[in-house]
Amino acid sequence: MNIHEYQAKQLLAQFGVPVPSGNVATTPEEAKAAAEKLLTDGHKRVVMKSQIHAGGRGKGTFKSGLQGGVKVCSSAGEVYERAKAMLGQTLVTKQTGPEGRVVSKLLIEAASTIRKEFYLAVLLDRALSRPVVMASTEGGVDIEEVAAKTPEKIIRETIDPAIGMMGYQARKLAAALGLKGDLINAATKLLLGVYQTWWECDASLVEINPLCLVETADGKEAVLAVDAKIGLDDNALYRHANLQAMRDLGEEAPLEIEASKFNLNYIKLDGNIACLVNGAGLAMATMDIIQHFGGSPANFLDVGGGASKEQVTAAFKIILSDPHVKGILVNIFGGIMDCNVIATGIVAAVRETGLKLPLVVRLEGNNVQAGKTTLAQSGLTIVSGDSMADAAQKVVKAVGK
Repeated sequence: MNIHEYQAKQLLAQFGVPVPSGNVATTPEEAKAAAEKLLTDGHKRVVMKSQIHAGGRGKGTFKSGLQGGVKVCSSAGEVYERAKAMLGQTLVTKQTGPEGRVVSKLLIEAASTIRKEFYLAVLLDRALSRPVVMASTEGGVDIEEVAAKTPEKIIRETIDPAIGMMGYQARKLAAALGLKGDLINAATKLLLGVYQTWWECDASLVEINPLCLVETADGKEAVLAVDAKIGLDDNALYRHANLQAMRDLGEEAPLEIEASKFNLNYIKLDGNIACLVNGAGLAMATMDIIQHFGGSPANFLDVGGGASKEQVTAAFKIILSDPHVKGILVNIFGGIMDCNVIATGIVAAVRETGLKLPLVVRLEGNNVQAGKTTLAQSGLTIVSGDSMADAAQKVVKAVGK
């Protein structure tokens, strides 16, 4: 689950990570009031940042023609006018796709005087099965670009999850970023707080880009999390009611929201052949083989290892809610799953939805013969696939007619 930048900064602040002063606004009036408070407190400029679940906001373009989803302003009146132009409008960035995202919230915060930008992130190294803290002196740009062109500028510190991040590891990273004197201690505290945020929130990613060396009002230097992105592990959300409350359904695709109600893993894609599969690995292989035989998958849909008849019916309804779908491929390998339960669910779903599209089903594994018998005796037009390749070729051919 993704959360907004302002929510990420609220979590980081709880663990002692310094973030800019600010407030979120949903109306131009709220934006103006937030800016007035910051300016009254002595800040010379404020920055207003569109809150959507996508990067590249500063370089994005609103469909209205306005350039940039991040604006620096010097007066509350300017904030008010820009807020009127941004709220309720669709912002298109390199990560949103051409459809863009509607901006319904703005983060109004103090604009920092930045002297140097760094990159910082905490994530799981799946090869080592351990957390890793990544830092770089090349902040403010895509880390993928840094990794490709100058990988030596990315510093990694692997953490033992049994004891957590140690002070010496944080100091080592701070020194590697070129920080000195009192800034070492400040950065050490910040790094430990960022790691603690990742750990306590069961996050999949905590990313600060940029982490900045800024000039304070009294002319001194400090480290500050100027931007923040946090992705949360869906499988751990049951432990965090406060984090579940941060979910913004307006940022999620309607079909994906519906799928989550039935514990289905669904992601909409751009093709026209829908997939209904049990197991993430098999689902990915199914999409690949459809592509291999000239088709284009319309979705990723994993019903899990023990789907019920009700879940299968719900999955069919979600699939059929996508107007681009021209055919359906069901690919089930029954380990824990009973193939006959799936077959019964398929028959019920076809009858309930009045399915008219081509449907190809490949069943294999636990109780497969009973499942095939159920399909054969249903009286419905269901094409059987003897193998993955056979099923994929049949559905591609049916859709191509």
